[in-house]
Amino acid sequence: MILVTTQYITGKKLEMIGMVRGTMIQSVHVGKDIVNSFRTLVGGELTSYTEMMNEARAIATRRMAEDAEAMGADAVIDIHYTSSSVMQGAAEVLAYGTAVKIVGDEEKQGTIC
Repeated sequence: MILVTTQYITGKKLEMIGMVRGTMIQSVHVGKDIVNSFRTLVGGELTSYTEMMNEARAIATRRMAEDAEAMGADAVIDIHYTSSSVMQGAAEVLAYGTAVKIVGDEEKQGTIC
């Protein structure tokens, strides 16, 4: 599955299939949430939140790609991410894009992330 943030894949003719999405709501352990609240007083990276968001993005991306594969797509173009806070210590990450089929290409190789 080719995944790109651009609206095209260089040198490829594309046929649009439709919008695809993947979502994930992720939280951190309550103990880490408490530690992070103290960290905000002195500053610095909130590493457990960074890890939480990285994991949520990866899962949302995988789910989006699975949605595209179920539609018979070869690629997802114009990928975007959005996130929102659901509650203290929990966030939703949404990955979405356009599923496309590569037209007239005998060799559909490679993955671009």
